[in-house]
Amino acid sequence: MLYLNDRDIRAVGVDWPILVESVETAVGIIDSGDYVQPIKPYLRYKSPQNRIIAMPAYVGGEVNAAGIKWISSFPDNIEADLPRAHSIIVLNEPSTGRPSAVLNSPLPSIIRTASISGLMIRFFLQARSVERIHLGIIGWGPIGQVHCQMVMALYGDQVEHIRIFDIKGVDLSGISSLFRDRIEVAKTWADVYQHSNIFITCTVSEHRYIDLYPEKGSLLLNVSLRDYKPEALASLKAIIVDDWDEVCRENTDIEQLHLEQGLTRADTQMITDVVLRHSLDEFGEDEPIFFCPMGMAVFDIATAVYYVNKAREKGIGTELE
Repeated sequence: MLYLNDRDIRAVGVDWPILVESVETAVGIIDSGDYVQPIKPYLRYKSPQNRIIAMPAYVGGEVNAAGIKWISSFPDNIEADLPRAHSIIVLNEPSTGRPSAVLNSPLPSIIRTASISGLMIRFFLQARSVERIHLGIIGWGPIGQVHCQMVMALYGDQVEHIRIFDIKGVDLSGISSLFRDRIEVAKTWADVYQHSNIFITCTVSEHRYIDLYPEKGSLLLNVSLRDYKPEALASLKAIIVDDWDEVCRENTDIEQLHLEQGLTRADTQMITDVVLRHSLDEFGEDEPIFFCPMGMAVFDIATAVYYVNKAREKGIGTELE
């Protein structure tokens, strides 16, 4: 059984084009039906803001693996200078159930999340006549920073300006000096929101705060799931989810739209529609596109398989009995 820790994952590296391709392959497998993904349970105790989530899945096709991600989110960890999230992925051989690999690192989960965003951005740019990207990011923790790195790696030539806001301040020391002249640290979330055609929320906010209608023709990647007041999205037509049953619960913005504005499954599209049927072409140029991904275990397994295969190719990691 191969064991990979944080250092091993970093040694394998981040190849964004290939990682986005791996989640695109997984989207195709979902559409084919060759997967199993139970609704993930949330384990909560004592403080309700803390949670540990079990995310099992079998992924067929060329991924051909089963496994589970066990991920915790304890927002107050930040005050103790600890990571908010901890994550471990176990892969099993699909034919025998034998554990074949353990990835003890939050990085595959973060990278999976940004890879899905990168895939959505690609199809957004294909569907719209967007020549220059004005990127906005709210929340400058690990997920926000990795999203910035992903966009610059994949679409850097098109990025004209990057606006960032975080209520705790923004440290740009991890950003390449090549891009510093394009980055502005904004004073308010609204300044970012109103000047971005690709807008990403990566917060751990306890309260919804976005109360303005989206900018015309913008792509909203609602990675942190609980940032928008329902009235700000009430008239939106282009709402994309990764899985309706997963995302319409746990107090997400989609669930609030469902409860307060009457949003139904039929009013949304799935990521499979976007990738395989180019469904974004159905919407006018000025229509904002709202993508709300709860996070699918299928994508975690696909990303973990990628890292295990690369680690074995490079002789990285530790083989355990």
